[in-house]
Amino acid sequence: MKHPDQDAQVDQATSGFDGSTPLAREIQELTQRRQAIASQTLPLPSRTRIFTISNQKGGVGKTTTVVNLSAALAKSGARVLVIDLDPQGNASTALSVEHREGTPSVYDVIVNDKELDEVIQKSPEFDGLFVVPATIDLAGAEIELVSMVAREQRLSRSLATFLEEYDFDYVLIDCPPSLGLLTINAFVAATEVLIPIQCEYYALEGLSQLLKNIQLIEKHLNPKLRVSTILLTMYDSRTNLAHQVAEDVREHFPKEVLNTIIPRSVRISEAPSYGQSVISYDTNSPGSLSYLEAAAEIARRGVPR
Repeated sequence: MKHPDQDAQVDQATSGFDGSTPLAREIQELTQRRQAIASQTLPLPSRTRIFTISNQKGGVGKTTTVVNLSAALAKSGARVLVIDLDPQGNASTALSVEHREGTPSVYDVIVNDKELDEVIQKSPEFDGLFVVPATIDLAGAEIELVSMVAREQRLSRSLATFLEEYDFDYVLIDCPPSLGLLTINAFVAATEVLIPIQCEYYALEGLSQLLKNIQLIEKHLNPKLRVSTILLTMYDSRTNLAHQVAEDVREHFPKEVLNTIIPRSVRISEAPSYGQSVISYDTNSPGSLSYLEAAAEIARRGVPR
């Protein structure tokens, strides 16, 4: 038997969201973020910004960051080149470019002296987004580079020649999770380093060694190299640990850490299986909005002084 007030309660519950509920507040916040992103025009750099995205610790969202930041920047109107230096080729997969064995790739550039414009492919993600793919051939490149002259500068020289002829706003280089010759090539070719840090236990472990290696490369091989950006990834707001890690990283690197934090997100994880970035896979998801906001923050910060 129904209570006399039951119909009125049902009508009230289904008539709309109560603005005081957590769900309503979340929807309102996402709407405001979408509107802010849609209304903004990002500044383009006066010269090409070359980022190496690196962290010797695996599973921190490094390739995910390369894929989604490049897509976000391209969506904003920038011309972006992604160089996939990871033999696994995950960035190439996520951006839907061909990278089967035998495909002209970054291996041919650093080992066989091919020009970058001979191996570059356009990504179907966005206009202005291009990829130099990685193939399985790259797995043996570390050994082949050992005996080569100027082995640390193979990528740098090819990229410099390429950028003299072709106009790009951003170059993002995806590295393997190690500090071998491929990663050193990336550091020598870049002017900025972006380090993704996972908001979980052991986040800072190994980071001091990475920073020491970057300082050595800056001193001996590339005086223009700077750690300009640190991005907190896989953030779970429900845990105290994530809050503590974020605070610790901000305390150690107050100038480098972006205000934007990338949440742990199912949509971000799903997107690569469809050969897409989360920006095109689910534009309105929290993960997509976070990467769009991170890209905007990087663009507005400009080149570090």
